[in-house]
Amino acid sequence: MNTAVDTLAPAPASALAPATALDPWRPSGPCTAQACLAPAARATRPFRLVARLCAALLVVLGGVPVSLVGRVRTAWRAKLTMAWARLLLRALGIRLEVAGVPPVSDRGALVVANHVSWLDPLVVAATLPSRPLAKREIGEWPVIRTLARGSGALFIDRERLSALPSAVAAVADALREGDTVVAFPEGTTWCGRGMGRFRPAVFQAAVDTGAAVRPATLRYREGAAISTRACYVGDDSLLASIVRVAATRDLVVEVTLFAPVPPAPPTARRPEARTALARTAEARVRSVVDTRSTPSSSACPSTTTPGSSRTMIAPQA
Repeated sequence: MNTAVDTLAPAPASALAPATALDPWRPSGPCTAQACLAPAARATRPFRLVARLCAALLVVLGGVPVSLVGRVRTAWRAKLTMAWARLLLRALGIRLEVAGVPPVSDRGALVVANHVSWLDPLVVAATLPSRPLAKREIGEWPVIRTLARGSGALFIDRERLSALPSAVAAVADALREGDTVVAFPEGTTWCGRGMGRFRPAVFQAAVDTGAAVRPATLRYREGAAISTRACYVGDDSLLASIVRVAATRDLVVEVTLFAPVPPAPPTARRPEARTALARTAEARVRSVVDTRSTPSSSACPSTTTPGSSRTMIAPQA
């Protein structure tokens, strides 16, 4: 790609506020488990907790042969992944609600959303037939590796900046084939009471292919109140997060789908075009995150104390 240099240009420091970054390619959000996690409004009984965890384990293990079918029969891949993701959310006791503008065509799109939890790719997969953009490490985990590859995941190596242009090219190829690709351009997780800036690199794939960009907002709730129980931030462990989710009653994940962002005009310069797409998509996502947060929790309480980023999806420079 001719734009490899400016694709990898670091975002200005002001663009990262209030989040901070120990490394410009691996941003760190301000959220920590200690500061952001709250007790469940209603906890599940121990028997139900065990039942949910066992059911989720069975769904994960049962997904292995399903994913192998998806790798052979790629035409079935998205629908099989969608059914499996919905089953796993149900096993964990999570109710899915979808609002907003439904897709109006079968043409591939770049779906971009705020990043709260390891659950986010499952939530989007349960909502739309899609392929996630994931960090390379996921492709090395036993069982998860098989599930991710069976879902058609695209991988990016966060340790090699030189690999970013090829990752963007892979996303562009998937979009040209009519696939919908899901990315989380913040590059790190927040607790759900705020969000970071969208990094523009992945939007280059939409610029190159003319694909639609579909912003989406993910919001976890307990009843009508925003819940941080599903967030995966700071030094939280994946096992602790899974148990916490299963132990929460009435956990709902709300997906708000927005209308496609208009593509950049053909005469627009590529760096400006992808940045404009990123800012427009971010503004739409932020409108729901900000307006549906309570005044006391519209921003993370730990904005002055940076924490470690925890993300299942690769950062986008």
